[in-house]
Amino acid sequence: MSEEPAIFIAAGERRHSLATRYANRHGLIAGATGTGKTVTLQVMAEGFSAAGVPVFVADVKGDLSGLSQAGEAKPKLAERAAKLGLGNRVLRGFPTIFWDLFGEQGHPIRTTISEMGPLLLGRLLELNEVQAGVLNIVFKLADDEGLLLIDLKDLRAMLTFASDNAGTLGATYGNVSPASVGAIQRGLLTLEQQGGDLFFGEPALDLADLMLTDPLGYGAINILAADKLMQSPRVYATFLLWLLAELFETLPEAGDLDKPKLVFFFDEAHLLFDGAPKALVDKVEQVVRLIRSKGVGVFFVTQNPLDLPDEILGQLGNRVQHALRAFTPRDQKAVRAAAETFRRNPALDTAAAIGELGVGEALVSFLEEKGTPAMVDRALIAPPLSRIGRASGDERAAVMAQSPLAGVYDQAVDRESAFERLQARATASPARGTGRWERAGGSARGTTAPTASRAPKPEKSMVEKVLWGDGRRQGLAEAMAKSAVRDVGRRIGREIVRGVLGSLFK
Repeated sequence: MSEEPAIFIAAGERRHSLATRYANRHGLIAGATGTGKTVTLQVMAEGFSAAGVPVFVADVKGDLSGLSQAGEAKPKLAERAAKLGLGNRVLRGFPTIFWDLFGEQGHPIRTTISEMGPLLLGRLLELNEVQAGVLNIVFKLADDEGLLLIDLKDLRAMLTFASDNAGTLGATYGNVSPASVGAIQRGLLTLEQQGGDLFFGEPALDLADLMLTDPLGYGAINILAADKLMQSPRVYATFLLWLLAELFETLPEAGDLDKPKLVFFFDEAHLLFDGAPKALVDKVEQVVRLIRSKGVGVFFVTQNPLDLPDEILGQLGNRVQHALRAFTPRDQKAVRAAAETFRRNPALDTAAAIGELGVGEALVSFLEEKGTPAMVDRALIAPPLSRIGRASGDERAAVMAQSPLAGVYDQAVDRESAFERLQARATASPARGTGRWERAGGSARGTTAPTASRAPKPEKSMVEKVLWGDGRRQGLAEAMAKSAVRDVGRRIGREIVRGVLGSLFK
């Protein structure tokens, strides 16, 4: 292999390093429970951080919080380091930023209902096709009315508004059935009970805050506390898909870089695809394939390679396969499938080796020159420099107190949005009470033509409405000045773009 920036991962018949220029070709860490996947992930995260590459990883068991603390000089780890020629290691912690959707073990992560979009939100709520169609109508209606959808109460208010005006809406947007609205409202109640209401709100996450480096040039390791989140696996999966989609939409084209802008680790990756419709899987596959050009690397961590769709597996050029136990026919199929994905090594029976690997051993193949995969090799994974295991509560608190983002996201902000605007509209017009929309001139949609003495004002064009409002709702300039989240050009002449997974369907 040529001399280029690379992260040492393991050694067997030869040394195995992951070239940073190929990290955006994505990767896979697989293996049964207890075979060493978490330590492999930890070693990779340390290597990327030392190379100046920010990392985002979901901490499903809480073990990865140890990345923030210096490792311990345990005899077994020292023995392995010496065996791999790493005798002069300096144990250390790495710059870490803790995140938590619930705001308990890290900085809160929030996004708005609009940014999540109807596609992913529909999946989160497990809506059928008809219910998802009603949700799309509500989002379109909010756009047309200039109403911001920030949190769950905004969406509830819009659903109620749409239901109350279903007869008028039907001709323009399509049927809004009370049954579908009721199903969506029940889904929102369930989501709120699972803590989903904490995820929607402001201040919304600025993706640039996931791509920080410390004064020494080390990339920040962003750790999402997911132990509690895993009790709601659909919320977990939808959040990660949203984050990937937002990165794709937000980051500019970068081409081939010497190192990625960000590396993503999806732990328990099978949850991303459980119960997902084929259309969504296809779009996820498309995003994974295309996000490479944005300078983002994605590594999937799962027990069984068969947990991932073939279209996704085909995009993963860097692979670390820990042991699999072939106790059932499906397990045996998984072993054969895993063995066949590697470039063959004549000196190694790959399928047999997968069942014989010990803890901390793996079959390794990384991309080499010209992006070709190396021949598979049985290797020992290097020990990490940081602690294997959890950081204590006091240690986590100390890291958070020193975080460059301390105080930025910790306090929620509830500004005027759809809920407040609709409530104010109802309060200001108690006499109307007709369940109908009113034009600024006073006539209701669907009523008889006005008399000549009360001629309506000329209807403004859609562009004029988008730019200036129609005299009874917030115009775009005012909304964007308040939100300071998206620039004007992204909303002129089209709907709000809410995430690449939604926009790809248009």
